[in-house]
Amino acid sequence: MPRETKLILCPVNLRHVKFEYHAYQEAVEMAQRRGAKLIVATVAPEIERNLNIYDSGQYWGDELKKFIASQPAEGVDIETVVCKGAVHRQIVKLATARKVDIIVMDAANPKVQDYLLGTTASHVVTHAECSVYVVRNPS
Repeated sequence: MPRETKLILCPVNLRHVKFEYHAYQEAVEMAQRRGAKLIVATVAPEIERNLNIYDSGQYWGDELKKFIASQPAEGVDIETVVCKGAVHRQIVKLATARKVDIIVMDAANPKVQDYLLGTTASHVVTHAECSVYVVRNPS
């Protein structure tokens, strides 16, 4: 019997939003095909580099909503989540806590060309209890 997909997690790095679009689009299409709910999450740093950001949860939450609004997902129930901490740990923690069926994420940090799989994706693939679909961005 095929495994049912009810909940998909797509972590988005808003600092690299132009690169993140591919994994997000793949997650949206997967949610549409499978009739699944989509959690789009971003991880805010515990300490902001920009001292003008007083409430990073609110700031990154607003940025995430802008991203979602600019990339419509027709017919998909989307929930946004902002976590704080180490990106690789927060993705696994959120996926475990929410009992996500699959994580859809990018392969690597766009600045790291020498690795086959980025450190965040590698950690998530190794530690997540669910399947992880890693999207490669076209060169």
